[in-house]
Amino acid sequence: MNVASRARGLLTQALGAYQDSPRAANWLGRQLERFDEPLRLAVVGPPRSGKSTLVQAIGEIPGELTLIDAPPPAPDTIENICLEADAVLYLVRHPHGADLDFLYTLQDHPIARAAAVNAIVVLSRADELGGGRLEALISARRLARRYRCEPELRGLCQDVVAVAGLLARAGRNLSQPEYDALAELARIERAKLEPYLLSADRFSTISPGHATLLERFGLFGIRVAISLLRQEARSLTELSAELLPRSGLSELLESIDGNFAQRREVLKARSALLGLEVVLRMEPRPAAAAIGAELERTLASAHDFTELRLLAAIRTGRVSLPRDFQQEAVQLVGGHGVGPAERLAEVDLSESIARWREFAESPGLGSDQRRAAAVVLRSCEAMASGAL
Repeated sequence: MNVASRARGLLTQALGAYQDSPRAANWLGRQLERFDEPLRLAVVGPPRSGKSTLVQAIGEIPGELTLIDAPPPAPDTIENICLEADAVLYLVRHPHGADLDFLYTLQDHPIARAAAVNAIVVLSRADELGGGRLEALISARRLARRYRCEPELRGLCQDVVAVAGLLARAGRNLSQPEYDALAELARIERAKLEPYLLSADRFSTISPGHATLLERFGLFGIRVAISLLRQEARSLTELSAELLPRSGLSELLESIDGNFAQRREVLKARSALLGLEVVLRMEPRPAAAAIGAELERTLASAHDFTELRLLAAIRTGRVSLPRDFQQEAVQLVGGHGVGPAERLAEVDLSESIARWREFAESPGLGSDQRRAAAVVLRSCEAMASGAL
């Protein structure tokens, strides 16, 4: 039985044990209802982190996710974020020092620590890391890749992604007047225009009619758009399509899909277990003792969370396996679909079990590779026994 089924069962049992407590029963009923709703994704960040801009850039993802524009993290808001959101995008300028305090607090709970699979760190103003230069986002992506493998972050988040928020939002809803203004700038001789692109103050003097471009795109976005218009973008549609991947938004959406949307049932189960623990702690009673014990057993044996951590580790380069093993590992732990049919497509399960058992015992493996092999082997054995 997977963790989502077990969580539903525990909530149902708890409803029976707390039927005489309206407050607890309403809370538990709400946790059950959330299983049938879209995944709740909170976008969290300190002031001036570009949170509202990124929410607008992401837009709506019908049927899969509900975005929550959460308040800035503070002692009196963090618990609500933990309980109301199934997953979190945490926006920072630099993922170090005090910026990580929220993530530590987010996991400051036994269940959250046991299932630390619900956060992505976003370098949300990535263009500023390079002073608005054309190569700014390239530098920010390198920084994100380095931070993904930092020991401090490995247990706090699934991924680190760099995004130029202003450019992402502008690319999502580029207007014809904006396109026309950018095209006009692109037609100016390069040597004549370049001095105006050295700083925001200089650009502001080029023409009063272009002031709104700076607010909407930022200097980095203007530079990128002009470069694209001079090279390949010949229409509003083409420019918009080119801006999104260059803003980092496409990479972020892929990370959200792979880490959250495709495993929404697992993340909802995590939220349900957190919600259940609140009731057991706030209103302890003998009739619920067995439920508490089963909750602990569920957490200890929930392989679904371990699979999510391994998928993230492979995708971000935290764990590297030989190419043929790496591709098969992603498939067998649900990277191409969570059901047994998708996992076993073109795979002989008996052969895979023998192959991964032998690989797990290879003397040349590092500790991370050995743990990864053990996770894949357990997934194979669970499928063989019908537990998945």
